Amino acid sequence: MKHKKVTWLELFYDLLFVAAVSKATHVLLHVEHGVITAEHLAKFMLIFIPIWWAWVGQSVYNNRFGEDSNKQRIFMILQLFFVLIMTASLNTDFNAYYLSFLIGYIGLRTLTIVQYLLTARVHTGHKRETAQFFGTYFWIGIVISCCSLFFDSWIRYFVLYAGIAVDVLVPLIGRRKLVITPIHTAHLLERFGLFTLILLGESVISMLAVLQSEAFTASTVGFAVMAFICVISIWWQYFEKLEHHMDETTETAGQTLMYGHLFIYFSLSMIAAALQLMFVGQMDYLFLVCFTFGSVLIYFLAVSFVFNRYSFSHRRTDYKVILGLGVMLCVLFGIDLLITVPVHLLLAEIMLFFVVFAKSTI
Repeated sequence: MKHKKVTWLELFYDLLFVAAVSKATHVLLHVEHGVITAEHLAKFMLIFIPIWWAWVGQSVYNNRFGEDSNKQRIFMILQLFFVLIMTASLNTDFNAYYLSFLIGYIGLRTLTIVQYLLTARVHTGHKRETAQFFGTYFWIGIVISCCSLFFDSWIRYFVLYAGIAVDVLVPLIGRRKLVITPIHTAHLLERFGLFTLILLGESVISMLAVLQSEAFTASTVGFAVMAFICVISIWWQYFEKLEHHMDETTETAGQTLMYGHLFIYFSLSMIAAALQLMFVGQMDYLFLVCFTFGSVLIYFLAVSFVFNRYSFSHRRTDYKVILGLGVMLCVLFGIDLLITVPVHLLLAEIMLFFVVFAKSTI
C-alpha cells in the first residue's frame, strides 16, 4: 500500500484539540473532601469521549479517503470553526453550555458525514461501499443526539450521549464493510502518535505547575525530576515501539488502534492529573493510591494490547513479561495499601514501574 503522508493541515487540526484535551484533564483537578467526586469523574469521561471521537472520525476519513485538495482543506477549515465552538463549550456546568456544545459537535460530525457521501459518489467498488456505509449510518447517531433538543433535565443528556454512543458503535457494527477498505496503517499510527504527544504535554504542564507552585526546594525539585523521568519513560516506550516495532504493512479496519487509544488517552490524562494532585498533598491517601495505580494500570494494559496487535511477530512483548509487569504493579499497589508512604515514595514507585516497563518492552 502506498505510504500516505500526514499533511500540515492535519497537524494544525490537532493543535486546536490541545485546548479541548486540557479542559477535559482539568476536570479531574476538582477535589472535594480529599477525593475526585464520582460526578467529576463521570463529567471527565462525558467531556473526553466526544473530543476523542470527533478527532478520530475526521482522522480515519482522511486516512482512507483524504487528499490534500482545496475541497478537503475547505471542509477541515470549516471543522476547525466547530472545534472552537465545542472547545469553548466544554465545562462542568453542562446546562449553561449545552446548546453551543451540541452545535460544535454536530457541526463537526455532519461535515465528516458529508465528506463520506461525496466520496461515495466519485469512487467505485469497495471504496464506494465503505464510504456509503459511513455516510448512511453515521446519520443515526447525529439524529438521536439532535433529538435531545426536545427534552429537559437529565433526559436531554441521556439522549445526547445515546446518540454519541450509537455514533461510536457504528464502525464496530459494520466491521465487515470496513475490512474491505483497510486503513493506511503507517499514516494512522502516526496520527495517533501525534495526538499522544498532546496528552503527554498535559503531564509537562503538571510538572510546570509543581515547579511554579512555590520556591525551589530540594523536595520540589526531586518531585519534578521523578515526574520528568516518568513522562520520558512513557514517551520512550511508546514512540520506540511506534517507530521500530510496528508492522506498517498490516491491513485491518483499524479498530484496535481507534478504540484502544481511547483508553490510552484516558489514562494519560489521569496520570497528568495524578502527578499534580500528588504534589498538592490534600488528597485522601487511599483515593490517591487507587487513582494513581488505576491510571497506570489502564495505560499499561491498553498500550500492551494495541502494540502487540500491530507489532511484527518477532517484536511483540512476551506475555510472560506483561504478566511480570502486572505482578510488579500489583505488589507495589498492595504495599502502599498496607503501609502509608510519602507521596515522593509513591511517585518513585510509579517512576520505577515506567522505567522497567520501557526497558523490558523495547
